[in-house]
Amino acid sequence: MRFSLLGAGVIGRLRARAVARDPERELVAVADIDEAAAAYAACGTGARVFGDYRKLLEGDQADVVIVSTPVHLHEEMVVAALAAGKHVLCEKPLSNSAESCRRILACVRERGRTLAVGFNHRYLPSFRFLKQVIDEGRIGRVDSLRVFGGHDGLANFRAPWMYQKQWSGGGAMMDLGIHMTDLARFVLGEIEEVYGVAGSNVWKLEGSEDRALAILKSESGVPAIYEATWNEWKGYRVYLEAYGDWGMVRASYGPMRSLLITQDRPGGPRRRRIKRYPEVVIREKLRGWEATTQITFQEELSDFARRIRGEVVPLGDGWSGLRAVEIAEAVLESSASGYPVRLRRPS
Repeated sequence: MRFSLLGAGVIGRLRARAVARDPERELVAVADIDEAAAAYAACGTGARVFGDYRKLLEGDQADVVIVSTPVHLHEEMVVAALAAGKHVLCEKPLSNSAESCRRILACVRERGRTLAVGFNHRYLPSFRFLKQVIDEGRIGRVDSLRVFGGHDGLANFRAPWMYQKQWSGGGAMMDLGIHMTDLARFVLGEIEEVYGVAGSNVWKLEGSEDRALAILKSESGVPAIYEATWNEWKGYRVYLEAYGDWGMVRASYGPMRSLLITQDRPGGPRRRRIKRYPEVVIREKLRGWEATTQITFQEELSDFARRIRGEVVPLGDGWSGLRAVEIAEAVLESSASGYPVRLRRPS
């Protein structure tokens, strides 16, 4: 399978390496307005280098285009790649507004191509363990969920477009929070109602909330308590906790860890298991978080190929990308009105 890459920043370079790691994949072209960055991402792959993504698409021989550019450029580039007959893997969030996401999905339907969204947290070992535990029924019927994503603020960003609404589409919920929203849906199924509060009292960026708290209710009635923040004094951390009538399971990253507590009946004797993932800890000590992210990207690409062949895989799709942005906008709407917001049913 042949790939082209649009956007050669930090994440784009990791995407390029993920392609190059598999002998059954080929990186054929890279585009970035900074041609030196594109050449660096393409180094050692034989890929052609472009300063204009439109020139790349004119004669591109790729099967798949990876879009890893600033969020406000996603719609233009994804639509152009689809129009060129390509399958597309787009970095999260899918776009900077729900309306923009809907236009992208309309183009997907029109062109009959496959669209995936880079929700790579689904592939982190601790979260995969949590999903497996729930799917196997080891904590019984899930009664509630807690999801949290946060870090300590603007110093974590490499560029202003990553935190200013006119480009990013919002604040903490469009940053780490978009992963947590997706994980809540991935575990519980479709979200039908959102009630929340959001504010920008710390960093005071207009339209970019620095904290948001919400209750997300699934179609089956199970609630998720959700929080996204840029004011987490402990630094970067994300976690997901699922509670059932036979126990609970927790997955976290920063550091990677899992906790499973089970019982045979409510109030019965409890069994406790902790997973610490030493291989992840050692790898990141030596090579940084990028090494773990690159592995999740490789797993995403493998599932993307299977998705194109029609197989069912845990990859984030276009609907997942739209829904995550809709939920973020619903929290803001609920915060302004003081009332819950019911989401549209999937069409």
